[in-house]
Amino acid sequence: MANDAVKSFVRVCRYLQEPCHVARFQNICGVKGTFADKSSKSSSGPPQPDCSGLRKRLNGSEVGNGAAGDAPAPQPNGMQGDTTAGPDGSSSSSSSPSAANVAKPLRRNSLTGDVGQEFLIHNKFLFYLFTFGTELGNEMFFIVFFPFVFWNIDALVSRRLIVVWAWNLFVGQSTKDMVRWSRPASPPVVKVEVFYNSEYSMPSTHAMTGTAIPFCLFMLTYGRWQYTFLFGLCVALSWSVLVCVSRVYMGMHSILEVITGFLYSLLILAFFHPILDKIDTFYMMDHYAPLVIIFSHVSLGLVAFSLDSWSTSRGDTAQALGTGVGIALATHVNYQLGLLLDAPLSSLPLMLPSISVGLLVRSLLRFLLGVAVLLVTRMGMKAVTIPFLCRLFGLPPDDVRQARQHMKVELPYRYIVYSVVGFNCACVVPLLFRILNLA
Repeated sequence: MANDAVKSFVRVCRYLQEPCHVARFQNICGVKGTFADKSSKSSSGPPQPDCSGLRKRLNGSEVGNGAAGDAPAPQPNGMQGDTTAGPDGSSSSSSSPSAANVAKPLRRNSLTGDVGQEFLIHNKFLFYLFTFGTELGNEMFFIVFFPFVFWNIDALVSRRLIVVWAWNLFVGQSTKDMVRWSRPASPPVVKVEVFYNSEYSMPSTHAMTGTAIPFCLFMLTYGRWQYTFLFGLCVALSWSVLVCVSRVYMGMHSILEVITGFLYSLLILAFFHPILDKIDTFYMMDHYAPLVIIFSHVSLGLVAFSLDSWSTSRGDTAQALGTGVGIALATHVNYQLGLLLDAPLSSLPLMLPSISVGLLVRSLLRFLLGVAVLLVTRMGMKAVTIPFLCRLFGLPPDDVRQARQHMKVELPYRYIVYSVVGFNCACVVPLLFRILNLA
């Protein structure tokens, strides 16, 4: 009985991992590939269908060419060949230009050089909806979202969210690099996005962060802020589902990888949520907290960087851990200097203030000024750190793309830059608000 259950489970997992389901969903949503016709036999023999979804990534060959499973080279199709891949990988005539828009993959990565292939969009509404959904799980969104919450809504909630975000991303990326499943095969899958194409695929870290953050936000704010349980649950669930489904639409993950990411993040959240208060208290009060913070986050970064080949997951993990270091150190400094002004327990539950022009203007000024400071900090630290590390390790400083693919440059670069950005976000910028009477 047990063996039958295990075999059935494995069979279901293999079924959900098949890339043809991703291609079928994309086809239903109006995304059509412009792949060359591979249905006919070539001179070398019968066609080789690629729909396992469990292939190993080719070591060293992805950088500049995308992950395994992509077409060998971009074809000048879409405008010339006008052949469109169906959900089973077969080709058919594409619609007229008036019925569809020819598009290129979103967020092409300058470090990998992967440009992807053209595709056709037949449903603009779903394209923009799922583009927005995938942005809700991108690091750029969190770089804007966390500071906004920190400066304008609730600093306590924001800094605890960052703890969950950093650990969630670390665990997810480390799991990817241990499991080592490649992205869904293309064809039949259309790669609407190629920025993360060089990473391994199992589980979906977008699904993980896109689930952990809204549900953690719900858990941290329900009871602390005044709103109904059903409203908070609906917002968290809608946010999570939109991010998860968008990853299938983008062709970046199979259904199994998204489901696994969703459940994995809930498991991590169930572990961290009960101890978030203790972690926050330790960061604030313990005299050895700065040493523990730096040592633990750097050690985790070294573990995350033990990959067989370069991918964007290294930088993403180090960036999250570095941001966590900066926020945690700023929390300690703010508490020791008496600058940490969390709402007292007697004032709970908090109520949203009445919306006024003055409140909107002050919030907008805080956000714009704060983001400007963070961007200047990031640009300045990047301009100083990368050339210094290149000279230190004897690497050519004129090729940033190559330099950042070396672990000994990328690891300290990400940590130094984003720890300073995180520290400024939680300590320097709020102090600037007080000086300018914007607090």
